[in-house]
Amino acid sequence: MYALPFVLCTWFGLGKLKPAPGSWGSAGALPFAWLLQLYGGPWALAIAACAITLIALWAIRLFLVRWPGEDPGEVVIDEVAGQWLTLVFVPADPWLYLIGFIVFRFFDITKIWPASWADNTLSGAPGVLIDDLFAGLYGMLVMLAVVYFW
Repeated sequence: MYALPFVLCTWFGLGKLKPAPGSWGSAGALPFAWLLQLYGGPWALAIAACAITLIALWAIRLFLVRWPGEDPGEVVIDEVAGQWLTLVFVPADPWLYLIGFIVFRFFDITKIWPASWADNTLSGAPGVLIDDLFAGLYGMLVMLAVVYFW
């Protein structure tokens, strides 16, 4: 019952890697985003980002039942959702993906308001996930500007 949520939450084990499991999870999101963008375009990646957000809410909730914690470091499916949001409007280009990775990690680490509010106020699965969705939205806006001026 908890095997699938564990695999998804750790994004196939990447969340167990040290140091910086969030960075490993974000990096592990890139190949999936690349394929979705390459073969389905921005709509496919946007739909996948929405789908992984819903899946993350389910999986994190079950993960926290078995392995309690405020925001366990090994849970990186939230980074996957945020990273995919950041890249929705980015064409499959290695340099743009690298910039998108750095931009998302910056916003995920700094937790600019309201991400900091979500991180400090919400609990359970929403508390783990929503700050990363804000970081993904901030990253999306920055990447829209980068793509426009690229």
